[in-house]
Amino acid sequence: MQSLSPSSTTNLKSLIRTRLQSPNYRLGPSRLVVQCVYRSDTANATSGNFNLNGGGVGSTRADWQSTCAILASKVVSQKQDTEKGGNAVNGHKTLDLVPIENNPKPLTITDLSRAPMHGAQLRVAYQGVPGAYSEAAAGKAYPNCEAIPCDQFEVAFQSVELWIADRAVLPVENSLGGSIHRNYDLLLRHRLHIVGEVQLPVHHCLLALPGVRKEYLTRVISHPQALAQCELTLTKLGLHVAREAVDDTAGAAEFIAANNLRDTAAIASARAAGLYGLQILADGIQDDSSNVTRFVMLAREPIIPRTDRPFKTSIVFAHDKGTSTLFKVLSAFAFRDISLTKIESRPHRNCPIRLVDEANLGTAKHFEYMFYIDFEASMAEVRAQNALAEIQEFTSFLRVLGSYPMDMTPWCPSRGD
Repeated sequence: MQSLSPSSTTNLKSLIRTRLQSPNYRLGPSRLVVQCVYRSDTANATSGNFNLNGGGVGSTRADWQSTCAILASKVVSQKQDTEKGGNAVNGHKTLDLVPIENNPKPLTITDLSRAPMHGAQLRVAYQGVPGAYSEAAAGKAYPNCEAIPCDQFEVAFQSVELWIADRAVLPVENSLGGSIHRNYDLLLRHRLHIVGEVQLPVHHCLLALPGVRKEYLTRVISHPQALAQCELTLTKLGLHVAREAVDDTAGAAEFIAANNLRDTAAIASARAAGLYGLQILADGIQDDSSNVTRFVMLAREPIIPRTDRPFKTSIVFAHDKGTSTLFKVLSAFAFRDISLTKIESRPHRNCPIRLVDEANLGTAKHFEYMFYIDFEASMAEVRAQNALAEIQEFTSFLRVLGSYPMDMTPWCPSRGD
């Protein structure tokens, strides 16, 4: 241990600050790690001794924090100088959403390590590209929000977890195509909470490049759900074309425009036609005009359940005691007059199969399932709390995905914008 007089201490600290703040002082690439060790030594602080042992800088916590701030600012300045092109936030490149024909590029998995842009406007992630139905759902759920396109459902989940987005709006079921199973699996894999729902009427159009006629088409591309929702209408139109699935509806329109495909049509929204310069060959081609997709809004934190308006609660559970347990779960809701709006089963990933009779290895095997249930009640209600308390007694796993307001907006059949 080496001790210095108070005057020497002041001179040394002044010399360190002057050296660090000098414009000619730079940190090399191998010195980008800031390491400051503060030791609270009451005796030294009282006597005014300057502790140099163990890399400590400063005799008080204030001195130590000041020196750390100077070092950190040098590191950030050095890293920003080495960045080529674009702005930087906290030493990282900002999210580079390169516009394609004035449209933002979807987030990819590589974008999720970059620092988010901060601001008052709510940022809402959705899967797809501009013109997708998910973008319209995000706008309905959060008017005037900043919609952030993502190329995968997984990326939308992670963008919220990593604070790149504030919310995510993702589809979970369609009135014609059924459940979007991928998102049910992701709800269980991630720790986001459902904070709301929105129902969006879907109005499909057949889009192609200007001047293309229907009889020249050899292929129709779109999201698998959209293809299924228009199957009968495509046949009635006399289109004997190959159906090809892509990631999303608006992405199909963008792909045709970008590659000048004159033998291919897309099933997408009327807004996608305007965005990508396509013509509408046929309007409203969904097999049923009552075509609605239900979306859920996801956030990092749950909302506080209330009882002053209709609420819905979503849960997921697993059991290992056969079908009798499922009957008991349903009875817990029925006994308390709680209506179920949905029940969905998905194979248990960690334990996909079980033996009918564990004592006999030669017997048949059954799938193990996770059950997703939506019911009309708020977790602020005593009946809902008691129902879940009873269910927890005979299930091996139970998780509340969210308790949130129901979408009570008036519904009308889908129509063109």
